[in-house]
Amino acid sequence: MKRLTAVIAAAAFLGAAALAFGADSYTYEAKNGNVTFDHKAHQKAAGKCTACHEGGVGPIEVDKDYGHSTCKDCHKEMSGPTKCNECHVK
Repeated sequence: MKRLTAVIAAAAFLGAAALAFGADSYTYEAKNGNVTFDHKAHQKAAGKCTACHEGGVGPIEVDKDYGHSTCKDCHKEMSGPTKCNECHVK
């Protein structure tokens, strides 16, 4: 029983860590060129998960509206890229 409890605890810890740290990068397909999102760089710049993950840690549904509002607004505040070809790569 102790072994099973330890295995379950380890699996829960590793699962939580995977969610908290996320993938290194994500690529979103877009008509004007794909956008590659460097998760590690954004974690470092934002400082805390809730800067982007307002509803808690987990995947964010990213579409054109989200990218052109939430992402671009933050890029303006943090002096990130704001021109189309700085994020969209054909």
